[in-house]
Amino acid sequence: MMKLIRLEWKKNNVLKYIRNAVITTVVLAILIVPMAGELEASGTVQLYGNSMLCTTTELFVHMAYIIFTGVMLAAFLVGAYEKKTMNLMFSYPIKRKKILLSKMAAVWIFNLIAMIVSKVLIYLALIWTRSFTGISASEIQFGRLSFWLEILLGSAAMVSISYISLLIGLKMRSSKATIVSSVVIVCLTQGNIGSATLANNIPFFVILFAASIVSVYLSIYNVETKDLL
Repeated sequence: MMKLIRLEWKKNNVLKYIRNAVITTVVLAILIVPMAGELEASGTVQLYGNSMLCTTTELFVHMAYIIFTGVMLAAFLVGAYEKKTMNLMFSYPIKRKKILLSKMAAVWIFNLIAMIVSKVLIYLALIWTRSFTGISASEIQFGRLSFWLEILLGSAAMVSISYISLLIGLKMRSSKATIVSSVVIVCLTQGNIGSATLANNIPFFVILFAASIVSVYLSIYNVETKDLL
């Protein structure tokens, strides 16, 4: 499986996505760092049960990478159906499910690592610039295991939830539909109307996570026998 995953990265020019992830992280840092001083000066200590600074960082990174994951799913999977290149891949002496799962895994692994690295770099940027922004950054605790668990689990959850858009894109045979669905997921999971938000609603995220599992299952269901359009 790992050989197929590496092949997918090579075939889809993963260096391009690494470059885009670096640009995304830099842009996010440019947006978040200047806001840090204002967030602390606002006097709001917590938002959705977490520190204002960490919550804002997580919010921006999650928004960016849910869409980033959708874009990669559109390119790696949905685009292959659109361009009919999937027909050629399915002619290889490899199970179709294995091909599809390797594509999904290639996108999932890349975005999980990219999201974690992005968060860590932004947190480091906040610490390095605190003499300019005037923040204490005491809530950024790299020495605390729970801090790393929150980063890991939060990133894994967001990347996984993004796979809901995959089924929509495959059903419509449209890369654009995949990306638009990702934007809708961002609005549902990270947006708010006044004080109302689903950003910290655990049952809601459990439902979305279950929906993402169903999405992956239906994306590969009966793929060994059904004809391609």
